[in-house]
Amino acid sequence: MTASPPAPQEPLTPGRGTRLDPWYASYAERTHGMKASEIRALFSVANRPEVVSLAGGMPYLAGLPMEIVAEVTDRLLRERGAVALQYGSGQGDVALREQITTVMAEEGITSHPDDVVVTTGSQQALDLVTRIFVDPGDVVVAEAPSYVGALGVFRAYQADVVHVEMDDDGLVPEALEATLTRLAAEGRRVKLLYTVPNFHNPGGTTLSLERRPQVVEIARRHGVLVLEDNPYGLLGFDDLTENPVMPALHSYNPQGVVYLGSFSKTFAPGYRVGWALAPHAVRERLVLASESAILCPSNMSQMSIATYLSTCDWRGQVKSYREVYRERRDATLHALAEHMPHATWTRPAGGFYTWVTLPEGLDAQAMLPRAVTELVAYVPGTAFYADGTGHRYMRLSYCYPTPERIHEGVRRLANVVNAELDLVRMFGTGGAGTRLAGTLNPGPNQA
Repeated sequence: MTASPPAPQEPLTPGRGTRLDPWYASYAERTHGMKASEIRALFSVANRPEVVSLAGGMPYLAGLPMEIVAEVTDRLLRERGAVALQYGSGQGDVALREQITTVMAEEGITSHPDDVVVTTGSQQALDLVTRIFVDPGDVVVAEAPSYVGALGVFRAYQADVVHVEMDDDGLVPEALEATLTRLAAEGRRVKLLYTVPNFHNPGGTTLSLERRPQVVEIARRHGVLVLEDNPYGLLGFDDLTENPVMPALHSYNPQGVVYLGSFSKTFAPGYRVGWALAPHAVRERLVLASESAILCPSNMSQMSIATYLSTCDWRGQVKSYREVYRERRDATLHALAEHMPHATWTRPAGGFYTWVTLPEGLDAQAMLPRAVTELVAYVPGTAFYADGTGHRYMRLSYCYPTPERIHEGVRRLANVVNAELDLVRMFGTGGAGTRLAGTLNPGPNQA
């Protein structure tokens, strides 16, 4: 008896979608929490030449000697082009991994190339660590405020982000202890402590030397892995005659910390090269996760940076960047003191950002359209809180504009703030609707 041929299937059609997106109901559940970055959304406006952008953290690449970059690229293609343009190792080029251990030694990290995983920017490293540790509903503890790119990753993997207090000296150990104790009592699984200890994005603060071992020890006792994100660690301002770096959290407990680094801030972001330094077992899983996502990082980018590090004065280039960014930090603080004495802000000792607290009654998110009309851009504090609070705060980035443009941008911003203050005084608008959030205490005005 011959079996009947199967009936033809109906073509796949989406169900319960919308007119604008008929596939809406077919997306994975984890996509429902995804949303556009408030910073990325600003780029189209902030990149207009008439707008002074104090928003995105774009490095000042005009300070990079392009003739040296061109020579490095030319030499690499002539001497090893067939290798550079080929597929590479999923873990990353061994020569670059060796160079990375030298870079990390500047921060007191003793490491082996075998425990380094090269990634497509440190953002991919952050994604990979979250992927291999976090199940939906797990808790990630993070500073308040916290890096918007990390919050996006945690949201994508359906983690529950719980914020912990910061002050001028960084993450508060007592608050961390209390938070982890409370979460354990509630029976919630905490998988990661995410922190940016040096020249915090967005807070502009640095975790004090005294607190560093305390934070690592608290996490160890509670069985929580520390995810140390450190793209700015070499960009300190306080002493330009030497490298004023703080010891990495990884140096206190190598088995309890995954360290993330990047060449985007100390060299150039266009190469998209970062890395993770992880305990051996974690390293193995990171490599597998990376291979499933991208097969291997760009050989060309890796070998370009390895050639640069081995043949050029990269420490001198970092020092040059530090001088540029310190001048721009100073310009920002002086402009704030001159034009916005009614606000408060942090005084960053390095990095790209300062965190501004507006007067009572103002809402930085609601104020942004008016600021853009006045040709100045910033990032409202709401971007840096998992629950969307932080309306009274804004992040100002000083890394890209010239000091003159920074001064003009802050002047324009002050005009917007003053106009909003006048409205609050006249009509009381914004006062009741402004949601205050976070606990970062910027301290007194400092110029």
